[in-house]
Amino acid sequence: MKKLSILFLAFVTLIGLNSCTSDDDVVFIANPDAEGIHFTSAFAGSYDLTEMDPTDVVERFVWNEIDVDVPTNINYELQGSLTETFDNPEVLGTTSTNNLDVTAEQLIKLTRDAGLTEDNNTITLYFKVVASPGTAGEMAHESNVVSFSATIPVEPVYLNLYLVGDASPTGWDNTATSNNYPLFRDPVDENIYYYTGKLGTGGIKVIEKKGAWAPQYGGENGNLVYRPTEDVADPSPIAVPSPGYYTFTIDIEAMTYTLESYDASGAATFTTIGYIGDATPGAWDNDTDLTQSTFDPHIWYVNGSAINDGEMKFRAANDWGKNWGGNTFPSGTATQDGPNIPVVAGNYDIWFNDLTGRYILIEVGE
Repeated sequence: MKKLSILFLAFVTLIGLNSCTSDDDVVFIANPDAEGIHFTSAFAGSYDLTEMDPTDVVERFVWNEIDVDVPTNINYELQGSLTETFDNPEVLGTTSTNNLDVTAEQLIKLTRDAGLTEDNNTITLYFKVVASPGTAGEMAHESNVVSFSATIPVEPVYLNLYLVGDASPTGWDNTATSNNYPLFRDPVDENIYYYTGKLGTGGIKVIEKKGAWAPQYGGENGNLVYRPTEDVADPSPIAVPSPGYYTFTIDIEAMTYTLESYDASGAATFTTIGYIGDATPGAWDNDTDLTQSTFDPHIWYVNGSAINDGEMKFRAANDWGKNWGGNTFPSGTATQDGPNIPVVAGNYDIWFNDLTGRYILIEVGE
């Protein structure tokens, strides 16, 4: 009887071990969604972008969520193209949800190689969404192609970017009336922006519009992370290792950034800097003074200055002994005794950095 009991116990143990092994070997098999993926939002036949700000949302693209019969993340990629065959598609955004906002700036950039002119500035644009389960990009589901026409502004549309964060001059304040410091846009490559100046302890982010937390950029390890809309998770702030002077450079096309120490110890500190020229309130007779930053004595600005068509320069102490000029508008790098800066009439916030000579004029309301 004792021998029989031992045999029975061994049999039960063997069954238990086999059962555990079977549980560990469970395999989930993904299957394509039989219904596929398609857009569920309705689109207008045409959109006029000429009266929109760059950050305005033109359309929210909405699609159904796919189901591949296994618990896995689905990544949705919205693509845009100038051709129905998507010869050179551009990724307008990625998300784990079933919708994505597209701004006027994104559509304008999509058409940058279309050769549009003032007399021929309406074009048909094509869109599709690609859904990929998991992280390997396998079993991709492509939606139907939708299209609409867009009338594109042919004059330059400039995207302005601003600093925010506890290491920035204005902290985390991001109200519509906050004086967030702008980055200085490269006059040749509109995707590159610079800021050379004093930063505090903590981190920084970059926003596209005062008073809004999206679109914004954060990042780490030299890689920018873009947040197109507020329903997308916040990116991490870009860490500033210690208080001091830095040159912060970002490329919003390559989605990269650098943050490098800057030696400002030998730089002159000016008491006054103003702007002068036939485009300015004082013409060539009197300087209009800029306000010196209380956070960084090398940053100067004025808010809402009325400028005429014409030319201007920057100079220190109301004297031509130290003056800066450049040949690009609305941003550029001015040099000692450089040329007069060409200016187009408007109402501008004007910013100048005496460390680098970089300047930018931001039209109020843009």
